[in-house]
Amino acid sequence: MTDTTTTAPDDTDLNDAPARKPALSRWLIAGAAALVAVVLALSLLAITDNDNGDNKSTAVPTADSADAGFARDMAVHHQQAVEMAYIVRDRTKNTEVRGLAYDIAQTQANQRGMLLGWLSLWDLPVTSAGGYMTWMPMGGMGHQVKDGSLMPGMATNTELRRLGELSGEQAEILYLQLMYAHHMGGIDMARACAQQCTVPQEKTLAQGMVDAQQSEMKVMADLLRERGSAPR
Repeated sequence: MTDTTTTAPDDTDLNDAPARKPALSRWLIAGAAALVAVVLALSLLAITDNDNGDNKSTAVPTADSADAGFARDMAVHHQQAVEMAYIVRDRTKNTEVRGLAYDIAQTQANQRGMLLGWLSLWDLPVTSAGGYMTWMPMGGMGHQVKDGSLMPGMATNTELRRLGELSGEQAEILYLQLMYAHHMGGIDMARACAQQCTVPQEKTLAQGMVDAQQSEMKVMADLLRERGSAPR
């Protein structure tokens, strides 16, 4: 399978025009990441201090655990969602679509920071030698992997290029369709973590992803309907 992971732009405000200066954005992102790491470290230290040794749910996960696998895979999944938000920002002026893209980008960028922060605190690798999705039963996936994509729901490089070539309503429709499918794949993964993961904070985060993305999918379906289209 060809790796289609790409790096999202540095600036974090989809409504800024022109975008923030890259140097300033890098400092802001670095500061935010450091703050997330500190908060996570303090919270996990507090949990460890309160653990009498009998609560196995607070033990550090292993590299092949569902906790680590979900953190690694969802971080990659989220990265593409942020990238797509930045692409559509530059292809349309519609405030509803740009606002939705902004919300998704902010939420998933923050969640990605938490997931990577946990992996760092657990001293586990951010990539899996066994490939993607090995931590969950593939029979539980309601959305299948497309040729050329990394995981269920993820867009291919061809689809991303196409999104960057369109403009106006055409770009809005393709973005909404790609993002709807992206959420379908993400929800399957998050549900699996909510069932299989052992770290309480990660299970809570995963269930929160399911609830939030289901709500966003309803919004996307409505926006597509207004444009005479539908999810695919």
